[in-house]
Amino acid sequence: MTDQNTEQLIECFVRALRPVVPLVSVWAHGSLAGGDYQPGRSDLDLIAVVARPCTAAEEQQLGEVHQNLGNVIPLASKLHCSYPVVTELDDPAQPHLTWAHEELMHRPVTPVTRRELHDFGLVLHGQSPADLLPLVTDGQLADFIVKDLKSFWLPALDHPAWWMRDIWIDLGLLTLARATATLRDGKLITKADALGVLTELGAPTDVVDDIRQRRYGVPNSATEQWITHRAELTLAFLRSAIEQVIWKAGTCQ
Repeated sequence: MTDQNTEQLIECFVRALRPVVPLVSVWAHGSLAGGDYQPGRSDLDLIAVVARPCTAAEEQQLGEVHQNLGNVIPLASKLHCSYPVVTELDDPAQPHLTWAHEELMHRPVTPVTRRELHDFGLVLHGQSPADLLPLVTDGQLADFIVKDLKSFWLPALDHPAWWMRDIWIDLGLLTLARATATLRDGKLITKADALGVLTELGAPTDVVDDIRQRRYGVPNSATEQWITHRAELTLAFLRSAIEQVIWKAGTCQ
């Protein structure tokens, strides 16, 4: 599902990492690994396992690697990569050095990402996830999904201004659909499949079509009126839908 530009970016990235950090493995998850990658639209989600924690100098060099790639290959702005230490992979809550949204931060490799890596992760360099990464149980996965809905997505609905942006509409609705499918069937689904689940859940048709068009078709120019209306439709649907998913998960435990 990759194109020539994405393959070039991955090759350049792995080659640039080798002299900077003690690299053990590089894996892809997300859309690229799951078969739903849309060049130029999808994020490129990677994990680079390192043998030991990076020094301050190495962190600075990592930032320069990402910035320099972005100057040469525009697609690199969509490349996100976490740098977990191989000896710190056991704890799903452990934050790891991560490059995302064009800056360095620390965040965990979540149970969802871990399950993706085991189910369909791509090995771009070194050892496989099965060799290094502990398995995620169905219970751990479900607990994380419900907690994420409760602690992040429900409170996010109290900030209407956020939902004027495409990314919040897309992530909010697609996360709901994917959470529903995983809690119901125990499987991870693609964003394309999630659009079908949203229809089953009764999500606003116009909003689902809007997401589909921007991800898979030719995006239309959105008016301020539509952006406002889209946010209102989404917020009205999401609160009750998320609460329903959380309630169902609680009754099944």
